[in-house]
Amino acid sequence: MFVFGIVGALLGALFGFPEIRARFAVDFSRLGDLFTLLYSGLLATTLVAGPVIDRFGPRALLAASSGLVGAGFTIFATGSGYTAAALAAVAIGVGGGGLNIATNALVSALYPEDRGRWLNYLGAFFGVGALFVPVAASSLGSAASVPLVLLAAAAIAASLALAYAALPLPAAEAGHHAFSIRDIPSAVAQPGVWMFAALLFFQTGNEAMVSGWVSTYIEQAGWPARTATTVLAAYWVAVIVGRATVGRLHRAVAGQRMLVVCGLISMAGCAWLMGARSIASLTAAALLTSLALSGVYPTTLALAGDRYRQRAGTVFGTLFSIGGIGGMVMPPILGRVSEAAGLRVGMGVPVAGAAAVTVLALVVATRAASRKAGVGGS
Repeated sequence: MFVFGIVGALLGALFGFPEIRARFAVDFSRLGDLFTLLYSGLLATTLVAGPVIDRFGPRALLAASSGLVGAGFTIFATGSGYTAAALAAVAIGVGGGGLNIATNALVSALYPEDRGRWLNYLGAFFGVGALFVPVAASSLGSAASVPLVLLAAAAIAASLALAYAALPLPAAEAGHHAFSIRDIPSAVAQPGVWMFAALLFFQTGNEAMVSGWVSTYIEQAGWPARTATTVLAAYWVAVIVGRATVGRLHRAVAGQRMLVVCGLISMAGCAWLMGARSIASLTAAALLTSLALSGVYPTTLALAGDRYRQRAGTVFGTLFSIGGIGGMVMPPILGRVSEAAGLRVGMGVPVAGAAAVTVLALVVATRAASRKAGVGGS
């Protein structure tokens, strides 16, 4: 999950440097397209990860995924031109998707009595990995240092691929409810799955947009690239803090209520980010948004895992797939709006996405209350 965190933060950290955008010939529209390619890779892997785990166990998937991510990091470190950037985005997307579904499915299975807490703790390591690139790049001080950071990340991914060979990971189990393409229709036929999937569609899109564009947004507002990268690093620190905090709160606060509160605060944070002018205000808005967004994804997975325990593999695969589509679709919308009307106007797209998350969280909470009262619902 640490390596997947590097994947999640890479595009935002990398293309916050104007020199890197120039080296790969990336404008705002093309940056949005790179997010689409990355999330296309995530989606493609999600569709096959369940059967791979079911047949071979998680070891092969984790090792192969780490190797692909390392190859993508190496291309970003050594290549130039848009074609190289596109190839690297696909590689880290495919590899990152395998890491994401394998780690979340394993933790969900290992801690069935307290999924919400442990999935949020797992998610905190995503924040640690996401923090790696902006902190390293900011510490070294210039775009010229970025290839060294990326080669270091590639070495970490390669080392982890070797480590998986020695770990006592569970073997494949006959009858395991792994995700299969054939199971999608029956899984998504349930209205409850649709609610969770729609929520993660907008949530994934929001996470991709805010984390991927905040450094570019600050740099375009006139602040130095190093300042923008430092703010991005603080953003990922807030993700770690947010998920650790939500994990601790899970025994005291119902997951449905947690989703509603996070949705409302993220909507306020995105609106603040859109209107902020000073660097202090931009930083505060980014941190508030990060704290609010951080708990939504793991909490939603935990609620779905509790609700659909007998088909957790299928449901998780469905949720990751539809969430990945949100990550593919929404950043290019922001990119094209920004290209046409300016990046500040484009930042209104995450505001709309956060509003959609809030409405869907309210629906999930209302349905849960109805079930508890005996009204029913699926």
